[in-house]
Amino acid sequence: MRKKRKSERQSELIDMLKEDPFYTDEELSEYFNVSIQTVRLDRLTLGIPEYRERVKKIAESNVEKVTTLIGGEIVGELVNLEIGSIGISILETTDDMIYSKSGIVKGHYIFGQAESLAMAVIDAPAVLLGVANIKTITPIKSGEKLVAKAEVARKRGRKHYVHVKINNQAQEQVFRGKFIFDELADKEA
Repeated sequence: MRKKRKSERQSELIDMLKEDPFYTDEELSEYFNVSIQTVRLDRLTLGIPEYRERVKKIAESNVEKVTTLIGGEIVGELVNLEIGSIGISILETTDDMIYSKSGIVKGHYIFGQAESLAMAVIDAPAVLLGVANIKTITPIKSGEKLVAKAEVARKRGRKHYVHVKINNQAQEQVFRGKFIFDELADKEA
């Protein structure tokens, strides 16, 4: 593949990041067949913030929409949220999340990401987890980026049914869960 002209590359870079702001500089350098430094220079020239800043900005704007939790209670970065419908969060696993002997990420981090995202998509001031049917499909190691997607399957009365799937950066499903939350009345909360 021939290298694109600078103006073509920068124009396409803008379009790509408008469509999906979660491309890293490394992924962009591979796509455009240029060095990471070239991508960084293009971003600086165009006034596009680095990956972490883009994710942080999106997460901050989405946290304000949540009615069931406070921002710091969500495990991972909330990157997309449509209350009552769907939500997406990203969790980057680290060495302090693993069991020392096996190197596998502790399950409560994965469950925490799934449960807190499921709660975030519900349009209610307070909910209580009633039922969780979960399955961890494959071991998760430190350094993996986990993308969770929650979808409200249905609402019956005061019960909210939410399905969550978590994929790794290779788009392999590593976790799935079905949650039933009970909406609490004002006096119960």
